[in-house]
Parts: sequence; structure tokens; C-alpha cells
Amino acid sequence: MGTPLTLLGIESSCDDTGAAVVRGTPGAAQVLSSEVQGQADLHAAFGGVVPEIAARAHAEQLDQVVARALDSAGVTLQEIDAIAVTAGPGLIGGVLSGVMCAKGLSVATGKPLVGVNHLAGHALTPRLTDGTAFPYLMLLVSGGHCQFLLVHGPEQFTRLGGTIDDAPGEAFDKAARLLALPQPGGPAVEACARDGDAKRFRLPRPLLDRPGCDMSFSGLKTALLRERDGLLQDNALRATERADLCAAFQQAVVDVLREKTARALDLYLAEAPATPTIAVAGGVAANTPIRNALTALCAERGVQFTAPPLALCTDNGAMIAYAGLERFAAGQRDDMTLSARPRWPLDKTAPALLGSGKKGAKA
Repeated sequence: MGTPLTLLGIESSCDDTGAAVVRGTPGAAQVLSSEVQGQADLHAAFGGVVPEIAARAHAEQLDQVVARALDSAGVTLQEIDAIAVTAGPGLIGGVLSGVMCAKGLSVATGKPLVGVNHLAGHALTPRLTDGTAFPYLMLLVSGGHCQFLLVHGPEQFTRLGGTIDDAPGEAFDKAARLLALPQPGGPAVEACARDGDAKRFRLPRPLLDRPGCDMSFSGLKTALLRERDGLLQDNALRATERADLCAAFQQAVVDVLREKTARALDLYLAEAPATPTIAVAGGVAANTPIRNALTALCAERGVQFTAPPLALCTDNGAMIAYAGLERFAAGQRDDMTLSARPRWPLDKTAPALLGSGKKGAKA
């Protein structure tokens, strides 16, 4: 075990401004502080995240959130070994705000700068929380991304499959809007579904009739819209109908994720890992029925299951600090040419799931 490192992490890829201090070595680190300033109130009236508003809020809040993280950790900038920052993928205005903040701190203090892939932050969280050994199977399930990854190292990822359209978190948000529920949609749909009957409506389980680990949730959202429209009376839904629709929608997502995870698990176990482990991370990992379904699957297959605490499922600076620690310990550094990237796939050899353009593959 090497000398413990202390890293400041900055996260601003979407609508949460995060900063944290993490100390330790790869596979054996602890979170000294983690501060997150959300923006839900700023976007509530628009039914979703407005990129321009998010970027402006990040620019206004980053220095304050960083100061709080340092104070909570009881360290100064001079005691930090390096500054890690999300350099993509994400909403470009927010990512740029974080990168520029980190560059300013690096220049002012002389501390090294480490750019981090936001998805790697999620994917490496089990190493931070549980010291999970490589290789492990990761289901990264968040608002904008959903992928099955074989994690062989801090920068070695093999994608087994993912969503070809809407990610589950995005689908939950759209479902909530269709049913006149508040944002973010995931927690709202889950809360409403607790009083619902998941069997009342037969919603599709997309792509379960095809081999492989790819997923699709766009058609599920459309099916929900049709069921809702068939129930509308005087342009309103009864509370029981809304709850039943939520329960049916959530159960469909759970069923798809469970079956596709089972398929990904078969591919992972073919590598005969010493300690088979499935990890789940990302904002949708906070969904209790999804966690319960994956926990049950792992119990059936005799595989370890790990998921981060709920506070580390959503976007946060701690995962960025830890991913930066892994890179920094391996001798990786960045300089002032570090750029903000709206797209940045983890597995650069896999074909793009969502297409590509001038800026490269989306995922």
C-alpha cells in the first residue's frame, strides 16, 4: 500500500454542484467530506433541467461548495495532493464551469490537475465504498446513461450492452411529466407506485425477445402515454389510476434490468473471476425495487452484490475525487489544455450505442 493521497473532487456535469475531499490509496480510501448543492428549485417550473440555468448556477456556486468541502474535511488547499474534476460527459456549460474552476485552483496553488470521466466516477464508486477488487460487473444506471461494464481497471472498461435510446432515469423523468408528477421523476414515480397495482396495465418489456444486453425504454414511455390517454377524464387522472400506472411502469423497468443483468452476469462469469461481484451505481440505483430485484438475482446466483450509499448514487464530488485518486496514483496528470467534453465513452473500442457526430460517440 502506497502513501495516502488527498484529492479534492469537483463535479458539475448536470444539475448538482458537488465538491468533496477523499483520502487514501486505490481500493482503500475514505470520504472526508462531500458537499452537494442541488438545483431542483431552479428547474422545477420547466419540467426538467435547463442547460443554461444549470451552467449559470454552477458558476455561481462552485467556489462556495468547494470552500464548504474543504472546511468540512478540515484541510486546506495546500494540503491537497491534486485536484480532480469532471471533464465530461455532460451538459457542456456545466462541465466547462467545473473545469475552469479546477484550472483556476490548480494555477493558484500549483497543485496537479486530473481530468475525470464522469461515468468512470460512477463505475469506480464500489472501489471507494467497499474496496471491490477488479474485475467486477457494473450496472451504471443514471439519468443519461445505462450500461453494463466489465471493470478491469481504473481506465479499462468493456461495455457488454446499454440503452439504445432513453436511459432509465430519463424514462422515469418523462413518465413523471406524463403523469403530472414533480421532477426529478425517479423518486416521484417510486413514491407514487407504492400505492399502485403493477398488474393492472400490461406494459411492454422492450428487447427481452432479442439476445444480448442492450436495452430500450423509449417504447415503454410511449405505451405509458397511450394507457394514460385512454384513462383521461376531463383532462385529469384519478389518484388510483396514476398510482397503478406508476407501479406498472416501474415494474417493467425492473423486469428489463433484472433480465438484462442476468445475461450480462453470464458473460462476466465466463471470465471466472476470483470473487464474482455485481455493482450498481448512478442515480437510478437509489430506486428500492431495482435494488431489491438485483439483490435477489445475486443471491440466486451466489454472486456478491454491492451498491453505494444513496448519497453516493447521485452525482457527487466524492466519486470524482476517488476516480482522480486512481488516475493520479497511476501517474496520470492533465494540464491547462484539459477540455470539457459533452461526449466521452468509457469503452472506446465498442460501437456507439446512440450514434455519433462531429463531437464523437455519445456513449
